[in-house]
Amino acid sequence: MSSSDSNLRYQADETPPVAVAVGLGLQLAALSVSATILITTLIMRAAGQSEAYLAWAVFAAVAIGGAATMLQAFRFARIGMGHVLMMGSSAAFIAVSIEALDRGGPATLATLVVASALFQLAVSDRLALFRRVLTPAVSGTVLMLIPVSVLSAVLDLMADVPEGSPATGAPLSALATLLVIGGLTLKGTGALRLWAPLIGVLAGSLIAAVFGLYDTARVAEAPWIGLPRFQWPGFDLRFGAVFWSLLPGFLLAAMIGGIRTISSAVAIQRVSWRGPRAVDFRDVQGAVAADAVSNVLSGLAGTAPNTSYSTGASMAQLTGVAARRVGIAAGAMFLALAFLPKALAVILAVPGPVFATFLLIMIAMLFMVGVQMILQDGIDFRKSLIVGVAFWLGVAFQSGAVYPEFVSGFAGGLLNNGMTTGGFAAILMTVFLEVTEKRAARIEAALDVASLPRLRTFLGEFVAVNGWTEAMADRLDAVFEEILLMLLPPDAERARSGRRLVLLAKKDGGGAVLEILSGADEGSNVEDRVALLGERTGDAPVEEELSLRVLRHLAASVRHQQYHGLDVVTVRVEAPDPTAGRRT
Repeated sequence: MSSSDSNLRYQADETPPVAVAVGLGLQLAALSVSATILITTLIMRAAGQSEAYLAWAVFAAVAIGGAATMLQAFRFARIGMGHVLMMGSSAAFIAVSIEALDRGGPATLATLVVASALFQLAVSDRLALFRRVLTPAVSGTVLMLIPVSVLSAVLDLMADVPEGSPATGAPLSALATLLVIGGLTLKGTGALRLWAPLIGVLAGSLIAAVFGLYDTARVAEAPWIGLPRFQWPGFDLRFGAVFWSLLPGFLLAAMIGGIRTISSAVAIQRVSWRGPRAVDFRDVQGAVAADAVSNVLSGLAGTAPNTSYSTGASMAQLTGVAARRVGIAAGAMFLALAFLPKALAVILAVPGPVFATFLLIMIAMLFMVGVQMILQDGIDFRKSLIVGVAFWLGVAFQSGAVYPEFVSGFAGGLLNNGMTTGGFAAILMTVFLEVTEKRAARIEAALDVASLPRLRTFLGEFVAVNGWTEAMADRLDAVFEEILLMLLPPDAERARSGRRLVLLAKKDGGGAVLEILSGADEGSNVEDRVALLGERTGDAPVEEELSLRVLRHLAASVRHQQYHGLDVVTVRVEAPDPTAGRRT
């Protein structure tokens, strides 16, 4: 469930004033465009590409990042998620992209990027298959490790000042940025909180300019409007040894990018609504699909691959605005910057200490979003071990403390990234738990009331095998019947729907876990309806109200994951206390 945030001024489906949307969009675009230019420039220069191709690659990366950000906010069919999810060049692809350019040139890079994008499309379409692995604990850990993986680069920016500049310029400008953003966010209300990041950056930049740290020459020299020379590299369709040797690395990087996108998509949903709301995994699928589409475009243009950035969730918590129109505005400005070198130069000229302080605040907020995601899903000793070990492994590998002579040469140094290493550690431990758990009892039937007698018999046998009393059988029977009735399509559609149901049942500690899989419909989320019980009682029929109350009373937890083509309802039911009600 998403958290309930009473300080949220505009949730995802609300319309903020144009000035608010544009102002926050500008701040998000400034963050994303800087990272995109830095990553793309690093790849192209490290691979020895010409300045003409570098200019084209940067232009294409910025333009595609802006278009993809707008696609995420707009949502077209099953592509995009309808939330503020910034897109830009992916650091996970740096090593493999440099190697592809070195060994095969831009045409080989373009082919490999498109191939990895098709893999991401397949993952988005079959995301439900990964539901047991990409859990909130895994996604939350990945979010917590994103700040760890970028912290050293952010701290390096603190000292990124011209040679010979006054020693006090960097710390004073950084301190001014921190005090203004922190003070306005903590104590400011209304417009002050909305504009706190921008006001802080402006205040820090003004102090930096006094010490000569703002690069005014870059701004003066940049043209107002400009386009690079067309440098499309084409595709290498020979599929030779270079392609096949590099493909596994690109698929691995694409999986890392997909995990980050899933984590970011879950995070932005959790901070985009005032009331508690279950994560809609159809939106998560749309986010991964838009990620894949942006990488198809990146491959067609011959530039660095894309991924989602998590700054939208941080900005929503910082400012209290999560409206999707902010994402549309941010994407439009991001796209416009590709054609406006002068405006781009104004952003890139912001002194390193000021920009680094802004980033530190943003990644601190992102870290806490990851913590909240883990805690809200419930924490036990297994999840504690997974999160703790994965997080500190990520920190250790990021700092180079674990066998650096081996790790640095493995898979192009991919494990040097803490987010990658920690994320894979969390996934492997989760997979181990799933593989070693006792196999669940399973039955398949038509999604119809007529299937109830057969399904009740199945539940009765499950209770008997596990040694529970008849009271437990009655409890499971009542819970399952309420879930079944809620999943049934309307009477007019029931005869022709042909939907099937799969019921999985397994013992877990002192209780039972039922997992009900069915063909998806567009109905409301059962988890939401249980959580919001009592808030809209006048709108619900009496029968539905009673069903929800029965379900909330008998079930320890209800989780409803909605995917395109599949609904998954997971219910935990605790066994009744056999001593309850006895006289002593």
